[in-house]
Amino acid sequence: MEYLIGVVSALAVTGCIGTLVGFDRDRAFYPTVTIVVASYYVLFAVLGGASTTIASESVVMGGFTFISILGFKRNLWFAAGALFVHGVFDFFHGHLITNAGVPASWPMFCLSFDITAAIYLASLLKRSTIRANAP
Repeated sequence: MEYLIGVVSALAVTGCIGTLVGFDRDRAFYPTVTIVVASYYVLFAVLGGASTTIASESVVMGGFTFISILGFKRNLWFAAGALFVHGVFDFFHGHLITNAGVPASWPMFCLSFDITAAIYLASLLKRSTIRANAP
């Protein structure tokens, strides 16, 4: 069920809010979504209360933030790649970082959200619906 909810949520955020409402006309939309997605594990680390976990999750978030900024400043394919890689990271997260604050269903939800959002953005870029390169 988590996978289905992740896919539906990603399509609602990217397709309905992003494209239909027009938020994705601003090239900051998908990089911002990526940064927000990456920030949740830091939030869960705060809820879990372990400062070493907060530090570890913050370093990972910093990497995704950096790639998202490259996406905004240079080429949105970086943002699509960061979303996809974050989905892969969700799959392995529990084996890499022990974070007591992460809900049991979160990795499956986030994986499906991230991969769906990445595919949606990639399809927009491939069809040139939105510009990949910064002006």
